Amino acid sequence: APRYDLANTVLSLGRDAHWRRVSAAAAEPEGAEVLDVAAGPGNVAVELVRQGAAGVTALDLSYNMLAEGARRGHPGVTWVNGDALALPFPDASFDAVTISFGLRNVPDPQAALTEFARVLRPSGRVVVCEFADPTWRPFREVYRRYLVEALPRIAQVVSSDGPAYRYLADSILAWPDRRTLAEWMGTAGFAEVRVRDLSGGIVAVHRGVLAH
Repeated sequence: APRYDLANTVLSLGRDAHWRRVSAAAAEPEGAEVLDVAAGPGNVAVELVRQGAAGVTALDLSYNMLAEGARRGHPGVTWVNGDALALPFPDASFDAVTISFGLRNVPDPQAALTEFARVLRPSGRVVVCEFADPTWRPFREVYRRYLVEALPRIAQVVSSDGPAYRYLADSILAWPDRRTLAEWMGTAGFAEVRVRDLSGGIVAVHRGVLAH
């Protein structure tokens, strides 16, 4: 947890801060109560507060990640140790739900999306920021080689958990395409699903609005 931010910045070549800003803005956080799932040490949660959220609940399965975030003393963020598949909140508790680079790690992503819909108020927003296949074919091949060959080696230097980043590469390559994720969101009850590609399609931000 203490080296999580360093690893993200190095491995993303410094683009992770931009991805967080775009994801937070997609949730339209101004004056909203927002739930940030798979929050880690709270980078997206802090960005949501910076963009005007009335309050942000940062939820993660990893207690150590939350403890690292809480240690930094971010105002406006409430830290909750919990499971994306069984959110410890009543129905219609939030105006928006965000999850950045976490849905891929949930055992049942479709069930998680259904949980997000449950805790959202009418017309609530969901934002899913996740890794994706680059849209330009020549870059796609270079990127895949980076994931398989370079990323785990770099991670051994900047992170305390090299094997976790070998898993990261494998999970990115196995993650479904944009259309499939959009269909999952529709099945969970979200309409007006839109996708924005970032950094050549390395990252895709999906946004939907609760249809009921």
